[in-house]
Amino acid sequence: MKILYIVHRIPYPPNKGDKIRSFNEIKYLSEKHEIHLCCLADTPQDLQRGSTLKAYCKSVTIIPINRTLSKLKTIRCVFSNMPLSVPYFYARKLQMAVNQLLETITFDYIFCLSSAMAEYVFRAYSDETKASRQQTAIRIMDFVDVDSDKWLQYSQHEKWPLSWIHRMEGRRLAEYERKISEWFDHSIFVSTSELAIFKSYCSNVKNAVVIPNGVDFEYFSPSSALSLTIDDGQLFRDKSRPLLLFTGAMDYYPNVEGITWFCSEILPSILAEYHDLMFYIVGSNPHPRVRSLQKDNGIRVTGFVEDIRPYYYSADVCVVPLRLARGVQNKVLEAMAMGKPVVTTSKGVQGFETIPEHHLLVGDTPEDFAHKVIDLLKNERRRKEVGQSNRKWVKNNYQWSINMDMLERLIE
Repeated sequence: MKILYIVHRIPYPPNKGDKIRSFNEIKYLSEKHEIHLCCLADTPQDLQRGSTLKAYCKSVTIIPINRTLSKLKTIRCVFSNMPLSVPYFYARKLQMAVNQLLETITFDYIFCLSSAMAEYVFRAYSDETKASRQQTAIRIMDFVDVDSDKWLQYSQHEKWPLSWIHRMEGRRLAEYERKISEWFDHSIFVSTSELAIFKSYCSNVKNAVVIPNGVDFEYFSPSSALSLTIDDGQLFRDKSRPLLLFTGAMDYYPNVEGITWFCSEILPSILAEYHDLMFYIVGSNPHPRVRSLQKDNGIRVTGFVEDIRPYYYSADVCVVPLRLARGVQNKVLEAMAMGKPVVTTSKGVQGFETIPEHHLLVGDTPEDFAHKVIDLLKNERRRKEVGQSNRKWVKNNYQWSINMDMLERLIE
């Protein structure tokens, strides 16, 4: 099969949620199919990563996106009916590349990841191109999470005018997502809860299927981290001092909001019990609000790291204090695969289909969250038991190789 794969960020390196999912989809589909990748690049460094993806793709087209220009384009659309996400991720050069591929290759499938990428297919199939006359490709949209509901959540945590803008974006995206589901042949979601949200305003979605995220079980294993070193020398390895860990893209709004809430409302109670506690915030592009959290009281903000596994290996407890969350959290899966206990919120686990209570500890109030962390820090035996159970559960339920078989069956 020949597949045109369109995604809003280059799928490499797979170090954040959407890039992890797109990379693994491409990796597994490439074993049996011919992939032609079209994507955007956030940074100049991304342009150099196409060579890695050529190992999986017949052709790779990467177009840089100018963030300043993209923001200006969204401003022009405020008084239209277009979701602001669409012009932000729209690049004329990428459209030309998509059109050229559709005019020269007969594809069996057109696969889009993220609702904003549907715009390239809509425009390619307009009367202005040959694609609508030449293509009979089956169209698949991987919504992953329901973006419209995400923006509506954001609106509830912001002040005006951001609350108004986010609410407007949520409503416009909902209409746009409905249009996508009617025009595309298949719709994919990361969890049954995301699909249920989508069906609440689009009950006639066609051929909807749930394909969960996964984790590379062999890569994220305790034994894989034994011989690894920390390039920047930041990691504190004195096991006499307890170590908490949070990982994620630190310019992503839900992560920024969650970690600032944790440091202001939860961490003081934990520090009252453990004065020498170390707390590592590990992830790329730390927001100024996150950088300001680094203090002498044991908080360390690392920024981008080449390999996250030594940090997981050294942590006593992984915390995921998200109050705005969508789908299956990769940071939760990775921590569990590394055999670590995880304390999170009900938002942090809502994407999981079923999960035994003893695997993930959930606390939605600052007091309850802090209590769960302190209880684990006090009991080394329980930490090990929970960690071992977590790794076994991930192996049985969330390996990429298992979940990507669902995608392969859809293609076949």
